[in-house]
Amino acid sequence: MKKLIIAALIALTAFSACKNKTALDSNGVPQTLTIAVVQSEGVEGIKQVREQMRDYLAKKLNMPVELIYSNDYTGVIEALRANKAHIADMQPFAYVIATRTLKLTPLVTLGNNGKPTTYKSVIIANAHGNIKTMDDVKAHSKNLVLGFVEPASASGHLIPRAYLNSIGLNPDTAFKQTIFAGNHLTSVLSVKSGKTDIGCTTNLIFMLMTKAKMINDGDIRVLWTSDPIVSDPIVVKSDINKDLQKRIQQAYLDMNKERPEILKAYVKIFIKDTTRRSYMVANDTLYNGLRKIAGSIKSLKAN
Repeated sequence: MKKLIIAALIALTAFSACKNKTALDSNGVPQTLTIAVVQSEGVEGIKQVREQMRDYLAKKLNMPVELIYSNDYTGVIEALRANKAHIADMQPFAYVIATRTLKLTPLVTLGNNGKPTTYKSVIIANAHGNIKTMDDVKAHSKNLVLGFVEPASASGHLIPRAYLNSIGLNPDTAFKQTIFAGNHLTSVLSVKSGKTDIGCTTNLIFMLMTKAKMINDGDIRVLWTSDPIVSDPIVVKSDINKDLQKRIQQAYLDMNKERPEILKAYVKIFIKDTTRRSYMVANDTLYNGLRKIAGSIKSLKAN
């Protein structure tokens, strides 16, 4: 909890320069529309594509649009809470956490033929080590270091935590040590280097890291794969002018026909198949499954 508070204070300091520009006028319209995102360090091309999206939105909405970056989703949530950001590109569990104390409206998520794009959570081990199955994890858990990504990650924390609990391994007591790596890249690299014996991440990460030559094919062994998780929503604070909310949503929906090269470049960073991918309208009920899972884990209910 202390680490989360420190992270939040750092995030608020980082976003403090945005205070005046982000203030809403009497109609709920900001001077500068500000979008909070996670840094995604090491992900090749992500900042360039986000800048192209920012430029597209600014022209489409006819207003200044600014991106602000946080090291993690805790910082993104705090930026929204402190009125330093109006919109956020959030992981699903971060959205679930945020809606416990904030009024947010999901605008869009990536879709394929009218259905939300999904990804999966995985539990991994070093392919050259002795941990080859989840049965090995169960047998040797007291001697193993477990690595999650960050508290607000769905694939890197919530989903694998729920799975481990379901097979009788409480992450807080069953392992030699349980740590938060901070991001997906570090979670994988910690397993590769031996800092952690098993780690949690998303199945999307391996293509990115192999392309960036951070890992080689055969470095990582996947021990478990989750059911599909609905992809990240782009959300807006509910106190933003309703007409502006609709215009922002429509801008994302129009991106596929007006600037398809931007959307294709963004999608290609994460998945090979970019065909038929486009933004679609998102609604809060898409994330009820994650809420149910989070509510079933006692150690998360107070968070």
